[in-house]
Amino acid sequence: MSDVAGDADRIELSVVIPTFNAAPWLSSTLDAMIEAVVRSGMTAEIIVVDDGSTDETSLVLEGFRERTVVPLRVISQNNRGRFLARWAGVSAAAAHRVLLLDARVVLDAGSLAHVAAHPEVESWNGHVVTDPATPLVGRFWEVPTSVFWRHYLARPRPIDITSQLFDRVPKGTGCLIIGRDEYLRVAREEWPDEATAHLVSDDTKLLRSLVASAPLRLDPGFAAVYRPRTSVPSFLSHAFTRGTLFVDSYAGTTRGRNLALVALIALPPLALFTVVVLAGVGAWGAFASLLVAVVLALAALPVAALLARCSWRPVLSYLVYVLPFGAVFWAGLTRGAVVHRSAFRHGRGGDRITVESR
Repeated sequence: MSDVAGDADRIELSVVIPTFNAAPWLSSTLDAMIEAVVRSGMTAEIIVVDDGSTDETSLVLEGFRERTVVPLRVISQNNRGRFLARWAGVSAAAAHRVLLLDARVVLDAGSLAHVAAHPEVESWNGHVVTDPATPLVGRFWEVPTSVFWRHYLARPRPIDITSQLFDRVPKGTGCLIIGRDEYLRVAREEWPDEATAHLVSDDTKLLRSLVASAPLRLDPGFAAVYRPRTSVPSFLSHAFTRGTLFVDSYAGTTRGRNLALVALIALPPLALFTVVVLAGVGAWGAFASLLVAVVLALAALPVAALLARCSWRPVLSYLVYVLPFGAVFWAGLTRGAVVHRSAFRHGRGGDRITVESR
């Protein structure tokens, strides 16, 4: 199949897939996306941005190029992180509308047909669920999401994500349909230091800016399945990265979030230091009381998840992995506080502190 042919104005949707060492998942992601495009009747193109992969990504793409019915372009670059990978793909897009799709995300076959049936809706955020067949470690994140996003997950239904609802519903750039120019606009507003671009949020900041001007439709009809990390080392490595991105996502948005981030970073070592001191001086009553408080704090989230009708496997995953997760996520938070320290002094949305000039 040759690269993009014909009149670019006829392309209705540019599918942008950033990928880094995702060869095991990429083929099934592409095949599912092709089926969704064909069922929708849309005219589309595919742009895969290979962000410096060292696995068999290039072989997977060559094999796909031979069988695809949708034009494929591949952009290769040194590893620079998903923010700049998405930027490269969207900048090269021929269509006025882009579908951002992560390499681990499998579109539902009827998802794009559902989008095509609602031309009045411009921007869509995918209803993405975790693959239920994933090993135990991959179910961990369903516990916090079932609690913090219970407003939607307890009863999935079409809903418009606005600034008021932003922190109460699931959202992300792993399955997102948005206007090309609109995405480029908010990406410019949040443009990172390119030396640390791999450590910046590639979703929350951008989406917060997007919904400030127009809502995103979250709809079970535009659905996909996410394949998470399935080994403990990859899960913990990802948790470390997410800790850093978490700081970049929320630092400077409001004073309350700044204080919450500082507390998340300061309280764990303070609690550990206090436990060691109490044990050292033989204050066993206070020592036991503090340990009970820590256990209760850790148990609060899975209990809330069960009350929110989360299934038992994610809760078991949380109980098994919360301590190693907590250690590496805290380390990621600490790194994020250093890398993104200037963000704490600026306001980026919501209850603004100051206006950051760009």
